[in-house]
Amino acid sequence: MPDFSTLKKLAEDLESGRTSSRKLVEACIAKIADPAGEGQRTFIHVDRDAALVAADAMDGLRKVKAAPSRYAGIPVSIKDLFDIKGQVTRAGSRALDDSSPAEQDAPTVARLRKAGFVVIGRTNMTEFAYSGIGINPHYGTPKGAWNRAEGHVPGGSSSGAAVSVLDGMAHGALGTDTGGSCRIPAAYNGIVGYKPTQRRVPLDGAVPLSFSLDSIGPLARSVSCCAILDAVLANELIGPLKPRPVKGMRLAVPTTIALDDLDAAVAGTFERALKSLADHGAIIERMEMAEFHDIGPMNAKGGFAASESYAWHRYLLTSKGDVYDPRVCVRIMRGEAQSAADYIDLLNERRSLIARVNARIAPYDALVLPTTANTPPKIADLADDKEFTRENLRALRNCTLINMIDGCAISLPAHREGEIPVGLMLAGAGGSDRRIFELAAGMEAVIRV
Repeated sequence: MPDFSTLKKLAEDLESGRTSSRKLVEACIAKIADPAGEGQRTFIHVDRDAALVAADAMDGLRKVKAAPSRYAGIPVSIKDLFDIKGQVTRAGSRALDDSSPAEQDAPTVARLRKAGFVVIGRTNMTEFAYSGIGINPHYGTPKGAWNRAEGHVPGGSSSGAAVSVLDGMAHGALGTDTGGSCRIPAAYNGIVGYKPTQRRVPLDGAVPLSFSLDSIGPLARSVSCCAILDAVLANELIGPLKPRPVKGMRLAVPTTIALDDLDAAVAGTFERALKSLADHGAIIERMEMAEFHDIGPMNAKGGFAASESYAWHRYLLTSKGDVYDPRVCVRIMRGEAQSAADYIDLLNERRSLIARVNARIAPYDALVLPTTANTPPKIADLADDKEFTRENLRALRNCTLINMIDGCAISLPAHREGEIPVGLMLAGAGGSDRRIFELAAGMEAVIRV
């Protein structure tokens, strides 16, 4: 990944006068416009004029020491799933082209603006957020970080969000995560992605996939960057992030499902990271998580994503179904066959699952597992529907485990320079967000040694 600055470094540069918001925004716009880059596939809409006006405003406020935060003036991207006042929210689809423009910003967008972040534009995504791969037949698919000459997937559904940060088209990104949509593209592109405890960040103003599982989180270049953005999104004070020492960390590696069918590069990189953590004094215990066996049967009929997305899409499918991505449409339609009794069973089973898993993991600081079972597949290899389905499920599997237990999780890059990107996921029970950030900050550099 190119050596772009962290939010902390950008804030210091703005404060010292080494740069300005205008310069940062102009540099991002130039990256987006570069015909040799991925900008045209990464962004669905660029707020060029509005971003420059906002940048000048933040520079003016900083000159009179009235900047709303030390991060004021830093450009960020917004996933096309979110309402931005005066714009049509298309959710990476053509089915919403004739929708009315949003009357107000989504709360998360408004919170970023309130802190002074500059909205640079709307990023591409899997249509209606329904895949972990990141392919979009309507707006194109941005190439991920690995071997761009061949073209590997960026991960989804927050595909453009990750690539915008990777390539310096934004310095942070707003994404969503229903079954890994912040963490998978982070893992595939060698950056950091965070899925918060769902209840901490309001879902209003975002097109839903599954209101039971949807979470709103950031993608950025470091753990501290994600912690800063997460605090803004959750409307919490931005406090200093104190890394926890690796020595004495109690980490559990779930051997049930999470380590099955791993690509060789994923398995090798993950084991190397665990060894480095152990060498630095972490206490690592491999443990069976029998509860994870329950998740497959719970999702056998499509689970929450199918039932809840079908409830939202059923009328739109009647009038615009022909313009949907067929791979998205078929997944949504699985919800049509679920009964009310099926859905109520699912609610009760999930409630039990959460309680049992939380009791099992209580003695540990966190779970640690590979973010995805696979490395980023080649785009060309996924033209076959069976291969697409196989790789999509492998991308989503481990992340989905955490959404189903209502947990929080972060994906950290674990590969070394020149290696294919592999993510290591650190996860905890719902409400343990601060601990996860502190642990992640402590191990961020260690796992790549």
